Amino acid sequence: MRIAYTEQMTELTELLGQLAGSAGQAMETATQALLQADLELAEQVIGNHESTASLSAQAEERAFALLALQAPVAGDLRSVVAGIQMVADIDRMRALALHVAKIARRRHPAHAVPEEVNGYFAEMGRIAVQMGHSAQQVLITRDPDRAAELREEDDAMDDLHRHLFTVLMDREWKSGVAAAVDVTLLSRFYERFADHAVEVGRRVIFLVTGELPSDKDITLG
Repeated sequence: MRIAYTEQMTELTELLGQLAGSAGQAMETATQALLQADLELAEQVIGNHESTASLSAQAEERAFALLALQAPVAGDLRSVVAGIQMVADIDRMRALALHVAKIARRRHPAHAVPEEVNGYFAEMGRIAVQMGHSAQQVLITRDPDRAAELREEDDAMDDLHRHLFTVLMDREWKSGVAAAVDVTLLSRFYERFADHAVEVGRRVIFLVTGELPSDKDITLG
């Protein structure tokens, strides 16, 4: 029974890593669609979302099957419960990339992002994609030190998110209310994507150490 549990848990971990990687890829494509006003790329993200959803359902089903059939206890139970929680976080990451793509599609052929804030979103996209890939690696390696570094990457995202508000509130903003609404929503989508990647890192630290670090401070030692 122990061998069966180990094999099934390894399969679940690999599937979670695959899902995290797909979330990062979705955000990369969605960001390109946003910055380039590329309808084809936006549709690609939207179309891929449903197919990836089936993988998410598989991961959730495997986690619940482990609970029902293997009756894990102690550390094993912790791993399964954390796996279920990480499915939810990764689902949100994928959904946030979808939201970015939908805004790009809705504003096409115009650009949803005014030229004056293009640089912000290029950088937010870069950080989000990096965090998606980092979450994937953390899931595969279960490296708590690397998981803790996600918090630092999130700090950079938070700084950009806050600074965008100062740009929007500036009297020099000339792009109108609709663009301001889009920028506000999009900035929030990227910020939340990063937050969920951090949550994945927190869960990995919990798996390895047995302690769930604060969402304000996930440094180790």
